[in-house]
Amino acid sequence: MATSVLSKDRNLLAVIGDEDSITGLLLAGVGHVNENQKKNFLIVDSKTQISTIEAAFQEFTERKDVAILLINQHIAEKIRPTVDKYQQAFPALLEIPSKDHPYDPSKDSILKRVQKLSGD
Repeated sequence: MATSVLSKDRNLLAVIGDEDSITGLLLAGVGHVNENQKKNFLIVDSKTQISTIEAAFQEFTERKDVAILLINQHIAEKIRPTVDKYQQAFPALLEIPSKDHPYDPSKDSILKRVQKLSGD
């Protein structure tokens, strides 16, 4: 199948992040609730179970309407084996910084994969 066929219905961003990141993205208009009351975001705090984060990651990566999944890097670290196993083109997975946790390129699984492919 052509990439355009695979991606034509993918028009949402999904987000797994801390409250500040989610709030900013919701204010920017990223939030969506579908007809089944499924949200396209998960707010993670210190009480959020790892299994809840992994379940949201699984759900968002399997949805056919999500084009890009944004995840705070410090949250991705909590489910690193799951993130590292993810190999699909859609939805694209991007690790982003948060207010309290700066971006660390050495932890980014996508960047590591690109460096490996380019021989760096």
